[in-house]
Amino acid sequence: MAAESEPERGVDVDSGADAAVDADVDADAPADAAADVDVDAEPESALETARRQLHRAADRIDIDPNIVERLAHPKAVHEVTVPVERDDGTVEVFTGYRAHHDGVRGPYKGGLRYHPEVTRDECVGLGMWMTWKCAVMDLPFGGAKGGVAVNPKDLSEGETERLTRRFAEEIRDSIGPTVDIPAPDMGTDPQTMAWLMDAYSMQEGETVPGVVTGKPPVIGGSEGRAEAPGRSVAIIAREAIDYHGMAIRETDVAIQGYGSVGSNAARLLDDWGANVVAVSDVNGGVHDVNGLDTHAIPSHDEEPEAVLNQPAPETVSNAELLELDVDVLIPAAIGNVITAENADRIRADLVVEGANGPTTSAADRIIADRGIPVVPDILANAGGVTVSYFEWLQDINRRSWSLERVREELESEMLDAWDAVRREREARAVTWRDAAYVVALSRVAEAHDARGLWP
Repeated sequence: MAAESEPERGVDVDSGADAAVDADVDADAPADAAADVDVDAEPESALETARRQLHRAADRIDIDPNIVERLAHPKAVHEVTVPVERDDGTVEVFTGYRAHHDGVRGPYKGGLRYHPEVTRDECVGLGMWMTWKCAVMDLPFGGAKGGVAVNPKDLSEGETERLTRRFAEEIRDSIGPTVDIPAPDMGTDPQTMAWLMDAYSMQEGETVPGVVTGKPPVIGGSEGRAEAPGRSVAIIAREAIDYHGMAIRETDVAIQGYGSVGSNAARLLDDWGANVVAVSDVNGGVHDVNGLDTHAIPSHDEEPEAVLNQPAPETVSNAELLELDVDVLIPAAIGNVITAENADRIRADLVVEGANGPTTSAADRIIADRGIPVVPDILANAGGVTVSYFEWLQDINRRSWSLERVREELESEMLDAWDAVRREREARAVTWRDAAYVVALSRVAEAHDARGLWP
């Protein structure tokens, strides 16, 4: 499974995992409403976190406050009902959403998830993160997110296909290769995208591969798409390790989440000489101070929930893994796992976020005060949306790229983004997260300033 930016609960997906419980802040409230919320009140929603991060970044640059006000709200949120005939002949109606946050730099881009906790405000918050992620990577996309409030584990394959095709029809007017391009996310996968592309294409009367990314390569998907978020996490972790004066061959790494993000990051770091000492899935993890054979441990896609079946000297819970004494911690499963409650017990020298939103605002403040660098999700796991951009280009030009080219282009894009964030961090003496948001917000604000406001 691979997501634009997110993974499954307990595992991960395309870009990492993402968090998000139902939002407590009305998306139509004043822009500073979320900023006024007590950051010690947890858990927090994706929308609350995204708004706080927006205002924090805005305080660090010279930006028109009217643009900040616009960016605190989505451009549009499409809510639809999705009736589905179950295998027993009954009809069940689900609710679906597609949130468009900001499209000033290009078509909307973001994952599509199937999960029982999908809400309007969650989609808005995650769509805001996609705006920043695309901007920090300097991609010509805006941010979007969507999904259906359903438990995909309760659906047969036939029911999932019928749900997808009907949902595609319900949101057809709000998506398209130059309008909004969905991708896999939590609870969806390349097959889901294939059904969505086919349903859209049938209604359009022509094959439109560019309407979604994360498809199987046989119908226009890109080589290297599934591995991309984990690969980008590994690339950024490698750069951060070197920047902070550590040698990768002497670095102990713990990774929470062994889905597509965590497993690909673990194996690549292992190949580069890092000592991956702990990994976990939804049931818990294994720990070996001498290092694990990451290639021998099945990822979630290869064998779901198999981590605890692997031989190792110790087992750890997901909570215990976060508190191991390691050089690098990579939370790559779900959001809101590093909180005010456990932030004082994080012993890693460096945190690289593989999941979306794994660190709450209160925890981020505590960790910063402790002097532990945190490289944010919008930079580290942006490989998913970056290779989605490559896939979109391939679809538009009807010309596929080799896996080698995809990997080379991804490496180049990630290093360019790393350098841009590094320069801001050094120039402003701010955290990695603040530097990434300054880069992203500056680019979005510049585009808004250039285009102006329609009367």
